[in-house]
Amino acid sequence: MIEKFRVVWRTNWTIGLILFAFIGLGITYSLVTPLFEAPDERGHYFYVKHLADGHGLPVLLLSEVEPYWQEGGQPPLYYLMGALLTFWIDTSDARELRAANPYANVGIPLAYGNKNVILHSPGEAFPYQGAILAVHLVRLLSVLLGATTVLFTYLLVLEIYPEGRALALGAAAINAFIPQFLFISGSVNNDNLVTALSSLSLFLLFRLIRLGPTWRRYALLGLVLGLACLSKLSALGLLGLTFMGLLIVSRRQRSASSLVKGGLVILIMVGLLAGWWYLRNWLLYGNATALNMYLALIERRARPLTLSRFFYEMRGFKTSFWALFGWFNVLADSALYVFYDLLSLAGLLGFLWGVIRGVWHRERFPWASWALLFSWLAIMACGLYLWTAQTPASQGRLIFPGLPAISLFLFWGLSQLVPRVRVGLLARVVGGLLFTSAAVSPFLYIAPAYSSPPLLSPRDLASVPSPLEIAYEGQMRLLGYEIGRSTVRPGEYLPVSLYWQSIAPMEENYTIYVKVFGPGGGVVGQVDTYPGLGSFPTIFWKPGDAIRDTYMVFIEEPLQAPAAGYIEVGLYERSTMRALDAQSLQGEAMSRVILGRVKIASWRPQEHVIPHTLDYKLGNMVSLVGYGMETTQVEARGTIHLTLYWQAQGEIEADYTVFTHLVDSQGRIWAQKDNQPAGGNYPTSLWDEGEVVKDEYELTLDPQIPPGDYWLEVGMYLLSTGERLHVFDSQGELRGDRVILGQVEIGVGNEGSAQR
Repeated sequence: MIEKFRVVWRTNWTIGLILFAFIGLGITYSLVTPLFEAPDERGHYFYVKHLADGHGLPVLLLSEVEPYWQEGGQPPLYYLMGALLTFWIDTSDARELRAANPYANVGIPLAYGNKNVILHSPGEAFPYQGAILAVHLVRLLSVLLGATTVLFTYLLVLEIYPEGRALALGAAAINAFIPQFLFISGSVNNDNLVTALSSLSLFLLFRLIRLGPTWRRYALLGLVLGLACLSKLSALGLLGLTFMGLLIVSRRQRSASSLVKGGLVILIMVGLLAGWWYLRNWLLYGNATALNMYLALIERRARPLTLSRFFYEMRGFKTSFWALFGWFNVLADSALYVFYDLLSLAGLLGFLWGVIRGVWHRERFPWASWALLFSWLAIMACGLYLWTAQTPASQGRLIFPGLPAISLFLFWGLSQLVPRVRVGLLARVVGGLLFTSAAVSPFLYIAPAYSSPPLLSPRDLASVPSPLEIAYEGQMRLLGYEIGRSTVRPGEYLPVSLYWQSIAPMEENYTIYVKVFGPGGGVVGQVDTYPGLGSFPTIFWKPGDAIRDTYMVFIEEPLQAPAAGYIEVGLYERSTMRALDAQSLQGEAMSRVILGRVKIASWRPQEHVIPHTLDYKLGNMVSLVGYGMETTQVEARGTIHLTLYWQAQGEIEADYTVFTHLVDSQGRIWAQKDNQPAGGNYPTSLWDEGEVVKDEYELTLDPQIPPGDYWLEVGMYLLSTGERLHVFDSQGELRGDRVILGQVEIGVGNEGSAQR
């Protein structure tokens, strides 16, 4: 016995190494990924807990949503295994793990922060206890099921290519070291069981085809198929594939009886093992699959899925097949996806080249085996399309039961690009590259996505930029801030860093908001989040804890641009939406906390057609380069519409106010409009050198204005001092502190206007 084991080990030690590496990586993924931060893991675990607590099989109710959600309609085998593994653990603390992050960016991989669906407490750290321990034990079960998939991928390839050990190792390595497969294998998810049983079913079916039918082989295949159908509905497609396989057996045996006998044995086994479940569904829900209830509990598509939309969503499907972590919201580096695309393209081209070359040279191919594997992939693809037609769920993991076939075809294609004697080396190279990408992913992508910001040290606190010391009801203190850029355009992100410190223990999870107000006070950007972008809720803070928290505020198109954007911050209770009162260091109440402002620039270059050009410089900082006023005749009680065109001569440090006056020959003002440029929305300190600013005014005439000739005068002054800027003409000569634009004739009448 020992000698036989040694022989097997010497022959297959490489697959043992792959399995060992897979289990090590799978455990790493399971430990690095926070609880319930894998797709639907929360619902899957609470199904396990429901059974472990002795409540029996769940019943789906539309009137009451249980912690297991729609997952309670899944076939029960995976959850029964998890319950047997964890029934002895006191998991009464499980509900404490369900605190949801209301700002989670589920399914939005490009969104900044708030990747966590759950608010994670320090109690999740090792040593594990209670429900946390139970979750990790079920995750370990999933890792072992993933290893089972890898093993039977290897054995399946050997069934098709008995002498193709290098080919089998390459396929197994691809299967093992796909980061997404490792990620799902490290989570609580019934995909792991159905994938393992699907790979085992494929192996047994191909073994039946190669070695011929026996009652034992029929029964064993029926046993595994029954268990698979008791794992997930997608396994039902295996029954159709098995029928195709039995047709191949019947044809080789030249006997229809093998088809009938084998089919009956397999159907009896499947019926005995899984039939009761589908009968229960029929009696409870009027549907053997319970999909009617399942679909009623999940998000449905608002519009029918078109073929074009399906192919569009396949981009996300491709990404999530290789590496898209969290709840479809944690991406890897773009270079990694380029590598996977090149690998896939090389495999596809190699496959086509190998088939063409082989047909040309009349090489023998296992056409029947290939046809079965392609049929299995076609069944999976059809199932995916039908499912995604009901709900947006184009996720790569849904086709993982087809991984043995995908891995084989991919590596076979790659192997056609190298000499046969180099296939073993190719398996090591491809496996090594995939292993490396899989090994770094937990630490480069997953862990940082959920990490809390580091606490500030005393040295950090002593050098906080733009110090403020604003207290919020004795709970939190805003120490200072940084605004990451002075100019931002619509569609870009504005980084705003805030320095927060806790004053006292907090029993409420306070929400931080950062708003950017544009012209007219409209909000053009806003972030609402718990501290640490969801990773450090305030209930976990200790007095004195301080962090630097950076928020990326997406800027939308304002009413006008360029314009000033004003940044307001604060705290509020989400449960009541009550804002916390702010106090300055001197104890003064602050109705709003405005940190500062930024320039909201336009993507489109500002091109102006200036009706009347001028060349006046004001204080050697600003030039008045023109104005517009189409008519110089206005009736009494009318309005003068005036447009000024300014140009910045350099950086302007102060915000100057523009005055526009209509005066008579004695200098008396009969109409006036003073404000900062663009109605106060675009202060001069935000202007760029050389920028031309269009500035519009409406001057309402004094009702008592007598008919006659008047003059328009404009200029700039500093509001805090009233001091006007000196005006110089094009020759550099001083012309006082105002520019006379021209004469306006006021006539007799009730209404009138002058157009630009």
